[in-house]
Amino acid sequence: MDSKQLDLVFAALADPTRRALLARLSEGDNCVAVLAEPFAMSQPAISKHLKVLENAGLISRHSAGTSRFSHLEAEPLREATEYMEKYKRFWGAKFDKLDAALAAYQEENTDD
Repeated sequence: MDSKQLDLVFAALADPTRRALLARLSEGDNCVAVLAEPFAMSQPAISKHLKVLENAGLISRHSAGTSRFSHLEAEPLREATEYMEKYKRFWGAKFDKLDAALAAYQEENTDD
């Protein structure tokens, strides 16, 4: 994933409404009316959120009859997770070193 695409994914995920929409779409495709139900906002506002998700590649849209359905595209989430895993490993190694230093300190300073 290129840097610009990664920026779009993280920007889309920064909003709690968009994260909630992705969670709902993980249960299956839905139209705007159904996706808007639990939110205290208009369907046009939900549509704007869906457009941000679509631009980030996190959803795709297709029409069936007169309805337009949104579909979760999970690949960008996997790629963003892989990006974050690098930092998880980095911090994990740092915490392991800190744990070892604390254990050595406690061992040296334990009264017999």
